[in-house]
Amino acid sequence: MSSGTHAVLVLEDGRVFEGDSYGAVGETVGEAVFCTGMTGYQETLTDPSYHRQVVVMTAPHIGNTGVNAHDMESARIWAAGFVVRDPAIRPSNWRSQGDLQTSLAEHGVVGISGIDTRALTRHIRDRGAMRAGIFSGPLALEPVQALLARVHAAPHMTGAALAAEVSTTEEYVVEPVGEHLLTVAALDLGIKGTTPALMAERGIRVHVLPASTGFDRVRELAPDGVFFSNGPGDPATADSEIDLLRSVLDARIPFFGICFGNQLLGRALGLDTYKLPFGHRGMNQPVLDRATGKVAVTSHNHGFAIAWPGGDTTQPVDTAYGPVRVSHVALNDDVVEGVTCSDLPAFSVQYHPEAAAGPHDAADLFDRFVGMMREGRENA
Repeated sequence: MSSGTHAVLVLEDGRVFEGDSYGAVGETVGEAVFCTGMTGYQETLTDPSYHRQVVVMTAPHIGNTGVNAHDMESARIWAAGFVVRDPAIRPSNWRSQGDLQTSLAEHGVVGISGIDTRALTRHIRDRGAMRAGIFSGPLALEPVQALLARVHAAPHMTGAALAAEVSTTEEYVVEPVGEHLLTVAALDLGIKGTTPALMAERGIRVHVLPASTGFDRVRELAPDGVFFSNGPGDPATADSEIDLLRSVLDARIPFFGICFGNQLLGRALGLDTYKLPFGHRGMNQPVLDRATGKVAVTSHNHGFAIAWPGGDTTQPVDTAYGPVRVSHVALNDDVVEGVTCSDLPAFSVQYHPEAAAGPHDAADLFDRFVGMMREGRENA
């Protein structure tokens, strides 16, 4: 339910949407992106990958199930702003512990409701992700040109180094459920809580490490595998993380990366990355696994992708680490959604197999990582 306070959303190309304040009253500026999930808004908001982004929900009714402590993927809401069409008047779910608008206000997240989110989504789809500002209360009454100037003063997502802003500052351990079978060093680039939990269910002790961690600390842990998480920002800025990953590859430690970790594996192998026109965000993205021919419905949140040399993703490419092939591809637009090294125990996917929120079609990727680590132990 909106507050009734006037609010405006101003895109960097000058288009304006008027509505009601939703959440905190004030101002926020970030990259406007749209998320196609019909549910899972709480996991979306608390996903660190959405840091500095104004999230537009394409589903018209948001907030129906309220909020609860269990669905938090991190300790706070990371989205810079939130845009919905028809907020729920009241939550109605047995798991609900509060309403979404109150949670947004408590976390200081400025949002807007009552606007035509379909028109906004089509605008972003046609013209590309762009900076946007949400202004509510007295600020919403200021001249549009003054508000537009604030939007233009905000930094672009291209060139933004954000992993360190969302990463843990202290190392911590997620203990395995039951018998301890394997150990993983997980670099937190914006990790979601469900990811180490799923590893723990498979008997893995997970050492979650700050993004600034060097290879010496990884080597001290003597892990069976190394994992790079999802996260925000431009992968071209992640020099120290890429250096760490190259050391992992040189040491032939089994590696698994998702989302931002996938992009960093690409760059560590010598491939380029690029910014997508409007990215993939939501829980209904079809991806083809070329090894099996299986199509999985997957959860995504990424604005950058790996650029495949020559453009033909059916052909492997040679790198300093041996041949690499595209293992997964998006069926909507042929974007690279996963890569596998032929000569090294390393693979990655662009989407979120932990399904927080989203379908569970890709959960077996964690089992593939387990198998790779066990094989590494046997061959050690």
